[in-house]
Amino acid sequence: GTWNGVKAYAAANGLSYKYYQPANGDQATDDDRYDAMKAACDNGAKAVVTAGFLQETALKKIAAEYPDVAFFFVDGGSVGANVAGIVFAEEQCGYLAGYAAVVDGYTELGFLGGMAVPAVVRYGQGFVQGADAAAKELGVTVNMKYWYSGSFAANDDIKAKMDGWYADGTQVVFACGGGIYSSAVDAASANNGKVIGVDVDQSGDSELIITSATKVLSASV
Repeated sequence: GTWNGVKAYAAANGLSYKYYQPANGDQATDDDRYDAMKAACDNGAKAVVTAGFLQETALKKIAAEYPDVAFFFVDGGSVGANVAGIVFAEEQCGYLAGYAAVVDGYTELGFLGGMAVPAVVRYGQGFVQGADAAAKELGVTVNMKYWYSGSFAANDDIKAKMDGWYADGTQVVFACGGGIYSSAVDAASANNGKVIGVDVDQSGDSELIITSATKVLSASV
């Protein structure tokens, strides 16, 4: 979603753009993220958009070293004079997802978070509160499983955890944390379960995704 916003703005304004990926993928360190940002700056970038809470340490360092570059920090605050923070009230769309799931008749729910960073925590808190509000209105009992995986990447451990949830009766899992949703989808597929997507509309990724808690990343960027 962030990248689509960059592309759309650049295309509308006749600007060049490039995607810089930190080394080591999901195991990237602060130094890896800094090196990617520095490469963008050294190659002439006038604006650098960084996405995700984990960018903060590297972003503080690079912004101080390149005061004439404009930096944008998605899911983070303004950590420098030349850094604009783009933050969201994730608890609001998380609330709507939880509320809608219960109104649709699902009463066995799960929240699968990635790392317990502020944006993910807000999603989860909203999801629980929305489900609770709908349950009270409808006079039904809702059971909620809740877990932070500690990762934003899909892996076998997450799938095994989700297999256990679905086997135990969980009907829908709100998968909140980057690539981990694919572990939830794999488990749902094997157990006749459903998944709620996050950040952007993920309904095109799987017919098992019944809705998505979106925060209009592209337009914000």
